[in-house]
Amino acid sequence: MSGTETGISMGTGSDSDSTTGTQAGPTSDRIMRIINGYWATGVLGTAATYSLFTHLEDGAETAAALAERAGIAPRGAQALLDGLVALGLVEVAHGRYRNTPEAAAFLVEGRPASLAGFARLKMGHLGSLAALPDVVRAGGPVTEAVVEVADNPHWENLVQAIAAQSVPVAHIAAEALGLADAGKVSILDIGGGSGVCSAVWLGLNPDARATQIDWAPINAIARRLLAEQGVGDRVDHVDGDFHTVDFGNGDHDLVMYSNIAHQEGPEENQAIFTRIRRALRPGGTLVVSDYLTDDDRTGPPFALTFAGEMLLKSRHGSTWRRRDCHAWLTAAGFEDIRFLDTPSPTTLVLAR
Repeated sequence: MSGTETGISMGTGSDSDSTTGTQAGPTSDRIMRIINGYWATGVLGTAATYSLFTHLEDGAETAAALAERAGIAPRGAQALLDGLVALGLVEVAHGRYRNTPEAAAFLVEGRPASLAGFARLKMGHLGSLAALPDVVRAGGPVTEAVVEVADNPHWENLVQAIAAQSVPVAHIAAEALGLADAGKVSILDIGGGSGVCSAVWLGLNPDARATQIDWAPINAIARRLLAEQGVGDRVDHVDGDFHTVDFGNGDHDLVMYSNIAHQEGPEENQAIFTRIRRALRPGGTLVVSDYLTDDDRTGPPFALTFAGEMLLKSRHGSTWRRRDCHAWLTAAGFEDIRFLDTPSPTTLVLAR
């Protein structure tokens, strides 16, 4: 009889169960991948730097073809492809490579939801993690290198790189609100960044107008991008800090508060929600878009790990629970509060 027929293990030093061939206990594989998680950032960011996903989509199916189109060494192309296969972003069969549907949707350049620019940006953030032990001990940033300042050059790249994350979320919010058929509505976009939400919403509703409040350097970026989208003539810009700029009194049908709550503390968020409530017309809606955790903080994974980013880069921010957001909104006077999941790490909150 063979060894497998007699139940004798044929392995050499494995922890496998001798009868079933399954692992008898935990292995270190997942922990090793987590420890070396910066490899994933490096491989993905480098692949985006050389437009590998775009070249794959355009028909370059081998390492040699990719190397030629990207202007990189064949050995380098093969190493990147191997890493991308391991990450589940590229598939290989008979020596030919192609993007997974996920990579095709979100990493090919020029597509509205492309995160290729964000992947490149994150390559430059790897070094900041070295400060995390000190930041954890201190409970916040230990240097002045925080992002919440108007003249931070960080914004020029960041606001454009993260814009693609908001495109599908803005469409989901628009559908939930019936925005395309809402007629002449006034939109206030607080801390609107690139203006991507206004671009999506105004593109769907030709009768809508928007006002964006943000720092002057960021509004300058938004003006350029909104003009490129053909909606710049329907957006007004108010330069300033939204903590102090007047939101108005009953002037707006919709208010967008996107990716800001995680930068603010509990008191600040509640105070801003109270001001937003006054700025809304009767029946108006506040749309909050952010990385919210479950009430018991067991998930989602992205929101939980993003808390470390806020510890590094903000003075009071964090990833907040759904019930935190609900409590602040209720205290601000909102009564109809809905949470909507999206296919992205973002949760949408609609409050009236």
